[in-house]
Amino acid sequence: MVNFIDLFSGFAINLLIAVLIVRGIYYPIKQDKNYVFTYIAFNTIIYFVMAFLSSAELSVGVGFGLFAIFSVLRYRTSTMSTREMTYLFIVIALPVMNSILMHDNAWPLLLAVNGAIVTVLFVLEHEWGFHYENAKSIRYDRVELIAPESYPVMLADLRQRTGLPINRIEVGSINFLNDTADITVYYDEPQTAGLVSREQTSVADGHFAFSQ
Repeated sequence: MVNFIDLFSGFAINLLIAVLIVRGIYYPIKQDKNYVFTYIAFNTIIYFVMAFLSSAELSVGVGFGLFAIFSVLRYRTSTMSTREMTYLFIVIALPVMNSILMHDNAWPLLLAVNGAIVTVLFVLEHEWGFHYENAKSIRYDRVELIAPESYPVMLADLRQRTGLPINRIEVGSINFLNDTADITVYYDEPQTAGLVSREQTSVADGHFAFSQ
């Protein structure tokens, strides 16, 4: 039977690390509240489930099976970006690892591993030594600018109409019947709340609209 003090000491550490990752690292970058509840709730319930699985001397494989089920489900009603999926993997794996280490009374190792995870995430999110470039798919209405010699004009037009600091453009399919082209723009995303969690942009008639 798991010790009451160890159980809730492990829970406090696990919750503290989860909140630090979600509120201190994930949220300040994207300012997106959509998944905060999901991350903290998943982390909490999986910790207690795994703690009691361990205390009942069930196979660790059962715990990872539970982890796999949650990972596959991942709220199929909505699309999650790679970044959000990565954080979901972390907040699910974290209580699995912490409950096992807590059950083994490996407290120094538990603190060290959690500290290493937080440090790596912090470094990655603040782009220390890295450069990340975001991309958006755009349906562009000025097909006369897709010619290579008009590239600077198209780049300036898209920067002005979207307000994004676009670095480069890739032209995909072209529809001369509708005078549109599907293009992809690459840019360094400003750290503002108004431009997050959008996957596709449609540009036409001098204005643009974001869609989830």
